[in-house]
Amino acid sequence: MGAITKVRARAQDAQVGLPLDRILMDDCIDAMKGLPDKCIDMIFADPPYNLQLGGELFRPDGSHVDAVTDDWDKFDTFAAYDRFTRGWLAEARRILKDDGTIWVIGSYHNIFRVGTAVQDAGFWILNDVVWVKANPMPNFKGTRFTNAHETLIWASTGEKAKYTFNYRAMKTLNDELQMRSDWALPICGGPERLKNADGHKAHPTQKPEALLYRVLLAATRPGDVVLDPFFGTGTTGAVARRLGRRFIGIEREHAYVEVAKERIAAALPLDESALTIMQSAKSAPKVAFGLLVETGYLAPGAVLTDAKRRWSAIVRADGSLQTGDQTGSIHKLGAVLQGAPSCNGWTFWHHEEAGELKPIDSLRQTYLLATQP
Repeated sequence: MGAITKVRARAQDAQVGLPLDRILMDDCIDAMKGLPDKCIDMIFADPPYNLQLGGELFRPDGSHVDAVTDDWDKFDTFAAYDRFTRGWLAEARRILKDDGTIWVIGSYHNIFRVGTAVQDAGFWILNDVVWVKANPMPNFKGTRFTNAHETLIWASTGEKAKYTFNYRAMKTLNDELQMRSDWALPICGGPERLKNADGHKAHPTQKPEALLYRVLLAATRPGDVVLDPFFGTGTTGAVARRLGRRFIGIEREHAYVEVAKERIAAALPLDESALTIMQSAKSAPKVAFGLLVETGYLAPGAVLTDAKRRWSAIVRADGSLQTGDQTGSIHKLGAVLQGAPSCNGWTFWHHEEAGELKPIDSLRQTYLLATQP
């Protein structure tokens, strides 16, 4: 039995009776009240932003902007929003394990109010992470700066609480540099952006899978239970399934639930070898190899070789490579295999495309072209 399988088996003993890998169609507070104390390993929450939009938005060419105008994002007053926030956070704290953590994402409209409520509920803030949108929507009215980021709050259950942080995996994902709290990732678009039958966005604030990939890889282990009380179209569930985590989703909008079910069913879980993570060019825009894995340009389990096919290695979930019992970043493993003091992994390692070997740097250039504003 593999190490990950053993972890999963132990975790299952504590998960009996939980609605695992299911979407509960209900109000988030009511649904959480039905869960037992201290049963969740991590919570990812994307609550309503309470945008307070005044009127519709239009581009300079007159086309309509799909913004958040749904009833679920509307609150009569800030006080009403604060009561709602304190209510769901109280339940979140009750069901979170002592060594669990919570992530909350928001925009400038709500994140400061939510952050205060997080601290008032007794959570201990570990980081605020800035998601820098590589391709943000412009400010069409030209009255403000382009809103090019959102903020994630990461918190534990208390100042001295133990919690999961896969530091080594995050460093490997970032090309052997310590992962910073500013994450440059593109907004959800292209084939990942889910559409309804009318061709419109299925959800106005769908998060990119790359963002959830990094969050789950950083703060959970295989087999952990992740709760998303504002499940939407199921990004958290799809990524959890890929990474071998269990999920519980809560969503009250029927249309979102149906889209999420279909999406999660299509998500292919990674095999155990790809899930194993490591435990213990300066003028150009920085792109870590792990970012290509997060954004789907290379899938964990893919095989890379050098140009002459002398060596091969498997891509792992954290962006490291493995060949035999040797693991490392694209640069370090390339150097070890060649017996060289250093190696440019971007040009040494190749992937196969249409029967032709191409350096993985070609994927980096494709990514840059796709995400440049």
